[in-house]
Amino acid sequence: MGTENKLRNAAEKAHGKAKEAVGKATGDRVIEAEGRGKQIKSDLKQAVEKVKDAGKD
Repeated sequence: MGTENKLRNAAEKAHGKAKEAVGKATGDRVIEAEGRGKQIKSDLKQAVEKVKDAGKD
């Protein structure tokens, strides 16, 4: 289950980066901010997964 969540988080981060890039390219600050928000959310989820993995050891 941990690996699946990590892959999902990585995909979410990639989507956020793409969304941010589109926002920058089009000058749409809302889309750019949404992309950054997705990346932050993904980073937080990834941190939780690392804590879970550390607790298993």
